[in-house]
Amino acid sequence: MTTIRPARITKVLPDSIAAEIGFEVGDAIVSINGTPPRDLIDYRFLCADEILELEVLDATGKTHHIEIEKDYDEDLGLEFETALFDNLIQCNNRCPFCFIDQQPPGKRSSLYLKDDDYRLSFLYGSYLTLTNLTEREWRRIEAMRLSPLYVSVHATEPEVRIRLLKNPRAGQILEQLKWFQQRRLQIHAQVVVCPGINDGQHLEKSLRDLASFHIGEVPTVASVAVVPVGLTKFRPQADELTPVTREKAQEVIKQVRSLQQQFRQKFDYTFAWLADEWFLIAQEELPCESEYEDYPQIDNGVGSIRLFIKQFMQVADELLPPKIPGQKRFTWVVGNAVEQAFQPILERLNSVEGLQVNMQALKSDYWGQNISVTGLLTGHDLLLNLQGQDLGDGILLPAVMLKHGELVFLDDINVNDLARQLETKIFPVAGIEELIETCIK
Repeated sequence: MTTIRPARITKVLPDSIAAEIGFEVGDAIVSINGTPPRDLIDYRFLCADEILELEVLDATGKTHHIEIEKDYDEDLGLEFETALFDNLIQCNNRCPFCFIDQQPPGKRSSLYLKDDDYRLSFLYGSYLTLTNLTEREWRRIEAMRLSPLYVSVHATEPEVRIRLLKNPRAGQILEQLKWFQQRRLQIHAQVVVCPGINDGQHLEKSLRDLASFHIGEVPTVASVAVVPVGLTKFRPQADELTPVTREKAQEVIKQVRSLQQQFRQKFDYTFAWLADEWFLIAQEELPCESEYEDYPQIDNGVGSIRLFIKQFMQVADELLPPKIPGQKRFTWVVGNAVEQAFQPILERLNSVEGLQVNMQALKSDYWGQNISVTGLLTGHDLLLNLQGQDLGDGILLPAVMLKHGELVFLDDINVNDLARQLETKIFPVAGIEELIETCIK
């Protein structure tokens, strides 16, 4: 049974309707016009009306009934502790490559939640498999036009997808895509390539099948990202997975680039995109910026490095001075996957007189990976590689390594504890401007 909890408020935007009425952090919305919102989607839909009757619980547990008159679609100015006010829809698959199952036991419980929730897909672009939706949820997607959704396809051949997801319902993917097509709803797809299972001819068939839905005024499949499987040393040793080698990466790049050429001729659009990791594993040059077109799969690591470098250079031209007073020296920690790609950024930072930034490009001993993206580095990895070193005035730490809103790594090590052990300051930096400002302030 689904339990709908009151929507707990964590922020009241200044100069908003909610601030004017007197909402406070800790208040919770029970219902809007008599309907308890199940999630942020319901909240936005219900709040679009011009007249609202809210039932609100304050922090002491007292109930208030508030009537609001406003313009249609005008926002109240509230933020909540979670996007879901009922239960998270969890995954019912047993994919051997699932990252959740490739973690060590004993960490914080949130790391083991397997999200397969269509609402988070619509709101935030997280990927789902469509294997666990009830008829009621399919109807809601249709009625509320929840589009685009982001779907982990992996393979279009029923037997291959069932093998990958370990779920007999996984074989329905083509019928589900037809369902979206009939209703003029869109998806963005991803294919995680597992060598020996869904590569080669299976990968080609999947991409061609998905491309057959890229037609009409509203293409059902708007884009596809092709991503290499990521494996850790914590996965079950008896599994059927093999890591992506340099040779396999080169093979997939060649195969997908050939298909991209055909798609561009047919659609005047690339349609299927290779994640940056393929080029890093293959030790090949990243595609030029123009090849990424409108960056439809940026959150899947398609073009994110090129875009980051471009944006960095633009911001650096505005913010980086020719020189800074005195001398500053920092250690910038990144995953070794981006070591070569980020050299232009390093050179630009070090062109500032008085500033020295040393890059430490690390692989992850914690996960057992020889090639690591920055977001998967842990406190363990930093301690192992940096202890006893001269780290200058401190560590520039990309915030993607940390739990959102907290100073905690994926392995539960706290940033402040790590700083004490390394006997240095650690500066978490979220984004380009914060990186630059930390260097020059």
